[in-house]
Amino acid sequence: QVELVESGGGLVQAGGSLRLSCTASGRTFSDYVMGWFRQAPGKEREFVSSISWSGGRTYYADSVKGRFTVSRDNAKNTVYLQMNSLKPEDTAVYYCAADPNAPLWSGTTMADFGSWGQGTQVTVSS
Repeated sequence: QVELVESGGGLVQAGGSLRLSCTASGRTFSDYVMGWFRQAPGKEREFVSSISWSGGRTYYADSVKGRFTVSRDNAKNTVYLQMNSLKPEDTAVYYCAADPNAPLWSGTTMADFGSWGQGTQVTVSS
């Protein structure tokens, strides 16, 4: 399995921006579909975004479409999630996920990804 480490979380006011990073090690990064999920207190972990192996295809949950942008740099083994126009309801622990065969569509679930990071907290104040 690939090892994943997220960074970039923090506290931001509503309307602000954050960029999350997830750096992978242990395997060939470009062999993996990468995903971002989030889990708010008392809620199930939900899909946020995913990106194909080369970065040519991206998918988003409806709740973040137009505000979040996923990208990857295969030379740096890193995937990013740029989050703009943040809302209090975006508050959650954000997780990076990887899988060589994850399906590429907006209905992706946790079960589609085999490797996970430890998560990074994002808190949006109103």
